[in-house]
Amino acid sequence: MALRWLSAGLGLPILVLLILGAVTTSAQQTRPQPHQASPQQQQAAKPANIDRNGVLMLIRSTLLAVDQANKTGNYTVLRDLGAPGFQVNTAARLAEIFAKQRGDKLDLSGVAVIDPQLSLLPQIEPNGLLHMAGFFPSVPSQVNFELLFAPVEGQWRVFGVSLSVGQSAPVAPAEPETAPGKAVVSQKQAAPSKAGLPSKQPVPSATQ
Repeated sequence: MALRWLSAGLGLPILVLLILGAVTTSAQQTRPQPHQASPQQQQAAKPANIDRNGVLMLIRSTLLAVDQANKTGNYTVLRDLGAPGFQVNTAARLAEIFAKQRGDKLDLSGVAVIDPQLSLLPQIEPNGLLHMAGFFPSVPSQVNFELLFAPVEGQWRVFGVSLSVGQSAPVAPAEPETAPGKAVVSQKQAAPSKAGLPSKQPVPSATQ
């Protein structure tokens, strides 16, 4: 099973893709859309028995751990928070994968105060992993995420993370260019005189 963003082709960059503990990157210019599982997955997956507060804690703690690792350049804690399948990535390898986010100074701290909107409600996959997806709306960018968690000693621990940044505010089209030195002037055409009547002419004033 692999996590994949569905694309609408609107030109928004995927920044990082971590799949089932194996780290890969993608340069595809796409916009994540609400997750759609295959018919086979839809039949096998079942809703997760977890309340809203638990969901918020998992999402926020995971993304804030990524944010702190990006800001400090130390990915040891992020790796240690993961499930054994996630820990196959060394801290150095995670630093390589998140290098672009560090360079862009991506700030994910807003996830601590903004409520996420879920496009895929938490569900348990056939392999026992907890799976959810959604986004944090903000201006001018929104953070899209897709997460997998594995049960480890009675706790859900991160197993897969997919992050991207998309534009949430509408963008106005570019202004049309006009040739230098030329102005666009609107002129009203004079109304025609009534048939059979001469148009009114100004009467010269007489001076005495």
